[in-house]
Amino acid sequence: MSGLELVSKNRCFNGYLFKYKHTSKVLGNVTMHFNIYLPLCAIDSSSSSPSPSPLSNGSASKVPLLYFLSGLTCTEDNMIIKSGAIRFLSELKIALVTPDTSPRGAGVEGEDDAWDLGTGAGFYVNATTPKWSKHYNMYSYVNEELPELINANFNVDSQRVSIFGHSMGGHGALISALKNPGKFKSVSLFAPICNPIDCNPGQKAFTEYLGKLTPETQPLWESYDACCLVKIYDGPCLDIMLDQGDNDDFLKRGDLLPDHFMAAAENNKELVKVQNRLHPTFDHSYWFVQTFIEDHIRFHAEHLS
Repeated sequence: MSGLELVSKNRCFNGYLFKYKHTSKVLGNVTMHFNIYLPLCAIDSSSSSPSPSPLSNGSASKVPLLYFLSGLTCTEDNMIIKSGAIRFLSELKIALVTPDTSPRGAGVEGEDDAWDLGTGAGFYVNATTPKWSKHYNMYSYVNEELPELINANFNVDSQRVSIFGHSMGGHGALISALKNPGKFKSVSLFAPICNPIDCNPGQKAFTEYLGKLTPETQPLWESYDACCLVKIYDGPCLDIMLDQGDNDDFLKRGDLLPDHFMAAAENNKELVKVQNRLHPTFDHSYWFVQTFIEDHIRFHAEHLS
C-alpha cells in the first residue's frame, strides 16, 4: 500500500475500522493520520487476517464512500468515536473516511497558540501567506491527495462519493462540493460555518492564511466562502441537508450564519436544493451530531445507491 502505514485495526459491527498514517506531500511532508471504516464486503476475505488492500480475485466488493470533515480543535478520531455512525455504515455497507483537521507538528511559529488557528484549525483552505503556505493546504489534501490514496488502496467506488461535516468541517464539506461540481453525490452539514468572510473565526483564519482582505485578495477569500460559491454554482443538481440546533452558542454569537447561506442558495435554487432543519434546544456538541447522524447517513445512502 503505497505510502500508507497501518497504525491500528479494530473490528466494529460488520466491518473494521483502520487507522493509517502517511507522509503528505501537499502539506510539506508532515505525517498525517486518517481513519477508514470498511464493511466486511469491501475487505479481502481470502487472507488470514482482514486486509483493506484491493485485490482482483473478486472476493471483495467496491462500496460507496463518505468523507466526514471535523471542526475546530478536532482530530481524525472525534467523529468516529463520538457520533455513533458505524452502526449505520455497517448496515448500509458504506465506507467512511475521517481525516485530521490540520497538519500537526509542522513547526510553524505560533501554530499551537490559539484553539481557532493553526493546529486543529486548517479551515480547509490552501494558505497563500508565506508563514502558512508550505504546510497549511488542507483544501488540496482533502480534495486531491487523500482521495487519490483512498481510491488507489481501498475497495471503494470513486464514482459514488458523498461528503459531510460539522462546524468548520461543514464549511469544508460545502466548499468542496461547490468547487467540484459532480464530484459528490450529496452534502450534509451539522451546524456549519456558512459565511466565513462575515464571521469572526472565518475572518481570523482567512486573514492569516490568505492575507488581509483587500480588493486584490477578495476573489481569493470568496473562493473559499460557501455563500459566494453557491451563487455561481453551475453543475449537476446538488442536494444538501443542513441541521442546526437553536441553542448553539456559536449560532447565537454569529459565527455560523446559516441564514446567509439559505438566502444565497435561494438565488440558485434550480441547481442547489437545501433541506434546512432547525432543532429546538440542541447545541453545537457531538450529542447533537449523534442524535441526527442516522438521518445523515441514510440521506447519503439514497444518493449513493
